[in-house]
Parts: sequence; structure tokens; C-alpha cells
Amino acid sequence: MSTIVEEIEQLKREKDAVILAHYYVDDDVQAIADYIGDSYYLAKVAVKLKERTIVFAGVKFMGESAKILNPEKTVLMPDENADCPMAHMAQIARIEEVRREYDDVAVVCYINSTAELKMHSDVCVTSANAMKIVKALPNKHIFFIPDENLGRYIASKVPEKEFIFNDGYCHVHKAVTADVVRRAKEMHPEAEVLIHPECTLEVLALADYIGSTSGIIDYATKSDNKEFIISTELGVLYQLKQQNPDKTFYSAGAVQICPNMKRVTLEKIRNCLRDGSGEVEVSDETREKSLIPLQRMLELAQ
Repeated sequence: MSTIVEEIEQLKREKDAVILAHYYVDDDVQAIADYIGDSYYLAKVAVKLKERTIVFAGVKFMGESAKILNPEKTVLMPDENADCPMAHMAQIARIEEVRREYDDVAVVCYINSTAELKMHSDVCVTSANAMKIVKALPNKHIFFIPDENLGRYIASKVPEKEFIFNDGYCHVHKAVTADVVRRAKEMHPEAEVLIHPECTLEVLALADYIGSTSGIIDYATKSDNKEFIISTELGVLYQLKQQNPDKTFYSAGAVQICPNMKRVTLEKIRNCLRDGSGEVEVSDETREKSLIPLQRMLELAQ
């Protein structure tokens, strides 16, 4: 065991801390995490933890959500600058405009969003539970923010609802084009294509399976197939290989790396535990208002 891992384990004991890691962070960070998962899983886990301190190996909106759900706990971000560009890609003025235009609208906010956007939303969703939650809503009109691609995918599966889309996207998934996936299929004809719904509809049309990060891992693990083309952030390969050492995984061939997720390192985890740095602060007003759509998500997704 490396010295830094020993230091982290010692500090966790001293600080009564637990480490949550998203699938997209580096392998060595996932290897030392207590819980690894996608946004939905980690949000569920966060509310059941007994430890006083949560270290969130991920990006800013994840730490914010953990603090909103656990106001009495200390939440630390190893890198305060690890942010998700898509989390900011919706405007409050546009939300208010849509509310004036459609009196029955539900503002459905992807969990990959800032606390400010959550404050102005009716319910949060993740890629794993969005379809279930949208179907459960009584509202006819759905304003889906901030990710247009996930919104369009859900709209294609829930034709009874009318969607208003927002001009937002994940740059990692937008980089995966239909041409890129077609080339990967030509190179690996036996491989099944597993695609995240943050990709465009044109790309999703080429999929053997469409699902969240956890869904992709679950599908590959249960499949009898031995080869897979992975069309999401490549941090997921760590868990895929851990659970399926006898299977082969290929990148779709795009630049499938989130530089913000990769900002989280073992050194930064040790430092934030040692120094108490990167503490997430959320005002009472922000917490109270943004907690409502997060709690509604947890209830509707049961």
C-alpha cells in the first residue's frame, strides 16, 4: 500500500470521513473510495451516511447536492475548481419566461446543475431515473434543463408529454459523433455499442444499449457478449474491467475525457482531509429551496 493511501486511511479515521467517488474520476481515486457510483446512486448514499465528513471526488454540483442533503455534515471537495460546464448552461430568466408561457409546466432539472438552477426547478432527475420521474409527473409540459440531448432522448420515450428544450450539453458526450461510432463498429464488428443518453439522438440510434453510467456497467456485466464499444467518459472503464476481467472494452474513438473530473487526485484528497480545505458552503435559503426538487427526485424515483 502506498504511503499516500495509508495517510488517507489514517486521516479518514481521525476525521470520521467517508469518500464518495464518481465513475469518471481517475482509477487510483476510485480504488480508495468507500462508495463509487453515478450521480443518482451517490445522492442516495449521501443521505444515509453516519460519518461526519464527506469527501466528494467529483465536480462542484455533486458536492453542493451532498451538502444540501446533509446540512449538518462537513462536505469537502478535493479540488474546488473541478466544475461541470453543463451545470451552468441554463438561464433563470428563461425558466421564468417558460413558466409565464405554460401554466402547467414542470421544470425538470438534471442533477448535473448548479444549486441556483435547482432552486428554480420543480424536480431533479438523473440519467438513471429521468424517464420514470417524467412519466410520474402530472404536468403535460416539461421544460428540461440544462442538457438538451438527455431531454430529447426522454421526450422520444414519453410522447404523451410536450417538451421545451434548453440549449445545453456535455462536451464529452457531444464529442461522440455518429461517424465516430460507425468507424468503431467497423473496427470491432462483434462489439455491442453502449451509449450514454447525453449523446445526440443520431448517435443513440446506433446503440445496442442506452443508459446511465451505472446502467452501462450493469448491462455489460450481465451481457453474454465479450466485446463492447463504450460511448461515455472513459473513467467508467475502471469499474467495467474490475467487474468483467474476461471482457474487452473499446473507446468509441472520440476524446472521451472530462478534464474537470480528472482534477481530483490522491494528493488533493489527502490535503483536503488534512487541512479541511475545499469545504462546501450553501446558504440556508439556497439549501431550503434546492432541497425541494432533490427530495422530490428521491421520492418519485423509489
